[in-house]
Amino acid sequence: MSMPSRRAIVGFLALAPAGLVLARPARAAEPRVFQPGGVAIHGMDPVAYRAEQGPVPGDPAITQDWDGAEWRFATEANRAAFAADPARHAPAFGGYCAFAASRGYLAPTIPEAWSIHEGRLFLNASLRARRLWEAELPGVIAAGEANWPAILG
Repeated sequence: MSMPSRRAIVGFLALAPAGLVLARPARAAEPRVFQPGGVAIHGMDPVAYRAEQGPVPGDPAITQDWDGAEWRFATEANRAAFAADPARHAPAFGGYCAFAASRGYLAPTIPEAWSIHEGRLFLNASLRARRLWEAELPGVIAAGEANWPAILG
């Protein structure tokens, strides 16, 4: 039995129903929130980025479930602030890397690579990624928003 020619393959593809040829296995979507081990943003308190001006580990006994993840807080007051307005306190792009989101893909983040821009918390994969992201403001935010949430899969 001989191999089909390139012309035969191209002809088949041109005539085949689009769904048959373009079908591919379904890919599971990533969670909307970056949550290693089910805990949002490495267990850091999202409210503390503003209140304490940096990352503070949350207490595993002080939690709030929101947007499919467990969020941890250093204090009950921070948990209450988050519960009152989670969208204000949660990081943009679900806590995934803001620079990667601007480029159309997902990347994990580290707590130390953070920025607050126009009242929003942004996390990045590294300090270098944060510098690159900050150098392209505000365009990187608009690009990330254009890609979000389709990049979740």
